Amino acid sequence: MKLAIGTKAYSSWSLRPWILLKAHHIAFEEDLIPLDTPEFRPRVNAYNAGSTVPILVDGDVTVWESLAIMEYVADRFPEKAIWPKDIKARAFARVIANEMHAGFRGLRAACPMNLRKRYAEMDRGELVAKDVARSTTILKQALERFGKPSGAGPFLFGAFTAADAMYAPLVSRFQTYSIKVDPVIRAYMDAIFDHPAFVEWHKAAMENTQIVPHDEVDEPSIGAFR
Repeated sequence: MKLAIGTKAYSSWSLRPWILLKAHHIAFEEDLIPLDTPEFRPRVNAYNAGSTVPILVDGDVTVWESLAIMEYVADRFPEKAIWPKDIKARAFARVIANEMHAGFRGLRAACPMNLRKRYAEMDRGELVAKDVARSTTILKQALERFGKPSGAGPFLFGAFTAADAMYAPLVSRFQTYSIKVDPVIRAYMDAIFDHPAFVEWHKAAMENTQIVPHDEVDEPSIGAFR
């Protein structure tokens, strides 16, 4: 199994299936294709798949788009509990994962993922504020309805699932852009950032020196991501 991904400091969609595979101890070969470089397009095109990363290849099966990759992995490894076992929890997990896939465009556009830096707190506009309010509301709903009652761990549904993989890049933006959150969300963020899979990804992101200008904001950094 091979997973093609982009530059780790910036590629939020690549992080999602990568961290899920790592968290569930599913072996794969990583093919890192640097974003915004002359080699990016020909290397992606060689997969005969979508026009961007991530791309998963498993034998003669090729899957692109993060959420589609997660669904394939769930089918391929049913014993891994990629989604919650309980049908109500699983339904809610899929709902919020799909909302993440299609939504929060204001936050994503104004606050691109950057795992190397932190920026000062500031008013980032109505669209960002709206997305922060909505995303933290549904994260707290998952934690309170399913995560905490399960007793299985600190994640949205107890154990780490595809829903957590979908929201890991989003909550990283809260950290990067010093967005205020309440203690419940702060604890969830810390659980994500302390997960061994995230730690491994972040370490590699820090070691890589490539700069992607359009994913950098025109603000002075106040320090490292964490």
